[in-house]
Amino acid sequence: MRGVTEDAALDDLPLLDELMPWSVAPLRLGRTWIVAPDARTLRARWERLVAAEGAEREALFRPSRARTPGSSVAALPGQRTGTVRLAREPGPCPEPVRLAHGPFDEQWLLPDHRLIDAARPELWRVADAHQLFVVEQGYVPGTGGPALLVTAALPDGRSPAGRPGRIRPLFRRPGGLEPNLAPGLLALLSTRYGYEVDPADLPAWAVAAALPSPAGCRVPLPADGEVWAAGVALGRELVGVQLRGGRGGTRPRLPGGRRPYVRAAVPARPTTLAYDPDEQVLSLDEGRISPVPAAAWEFEVGGVRMIEHWFAHRTAPAEPGSLEAIGPAGWPQEWTSELLELITVLALLAEREPERTALTACATAAGVTRGALREAGVLPVPDGARRPASVLDHQEEGPEGQFLLL
Repeated sequence: MRGVTEDAALDDLPLLDELMPWSVAPLRLGRTWIVAPDARTLRARWERLVAAEGAEREALFRPSRARTPGSSVAALPGQRTGTVRLAREPGPCPEPVRLAHGPFDEQWLLPDHRLIDAARPELWRVADAHQLFVVEQGYVPGTGGPALLVTAALPDGRSPAGRPGRIRPLFRRPGGLEPNLAPGLLALLSTRYGYEVDPADLPAWAVAAALPSPAGCRVPLPADGEVWAAGVALGRELVGVQLRGGRGGTRPRLPGGRRPYVRAAVPARPTTLAYDPDEQVLSLDEGRISPVPAAAWEFEVGGVRMIEHWFAHRTAPAEPGSLEAIGPAGWPQEWTSELLELITVLALLAEREPERTALTACATAAGVTRGALREAGVLPVPDGARRPASVLDHQEEGPEGQFLLL
């Protein structure tokens, strides 16, 4: 059991909510058919929807309290999609966009506001080639896995354990402008460490050192500049692995020439997934992939194994006749490539976990406490830093083609 002194020390560690104060709730999609592991499936589902009429279209759509085929809504920022009611004029298929559909699972989304119950337009407004999203994982007692994940794709904030966290963009404005950091934090850290701290250093450090807690993700800030530099370097490597080559990085590779290979082809419709720890073989029915490190197979978020979770998203049965039932005729080759990369990503992150644990312990032992942040005037965070910034440099289309005033 934890002692009173240990709990008090944990409570004095800054919360991510205090360091990156603007956060957005997870997306509420409302219907599962608008997300798929491949873009071709989404186009086929759209074609089926618009070919139907009346009651059949409404049934396929799966209405909710927030969205029906008759809903009138504004376009999503940055997306060229229709704003005329879907029941009257669906328009062409929206161009699918990448979506971080929960931890370590990039899929595709139809970015049409008429289809999404709660799309969080403020996220879309700042999503660009400069943006990174820090996704806080929901706290699940007694489980392992990272407290934070970083993605360049728009995240839905989905949690495999059913306990979503918060989405925190690195920048409050498009173009990499106005870091989403507590006012005065960068100046304070730069003074303490003796060199300029970059806005991207904070999420890198947080990925390397964050601790889950019932109150939210806690981020110990070290007193020593060398510890900070070492943590930022580790965090940037971990972020690079999670981005999988995005933002100018390189695709993740295991050191020493190790890599998983397909030893026997994955069948057209695999239904079972199994792992042999002695042989390091992952089996998809009669398909075989190896070597698969045990740490990759065991890698969890919120108590859920990520490889199993990824596989279930692609093989779960769907209701016959529904749009969800429309999918590839067989197992696409790109899914196998994505699985191989997922194995590599999880193995690389697991290998660095001892370093991450040691760094967190070092930073927690002697660091910049919440009390010190209050004395420096960084805390409490002003209310304005917790709200979206105004973005007035472009127009957005409102319902039925009217321009939206921002």
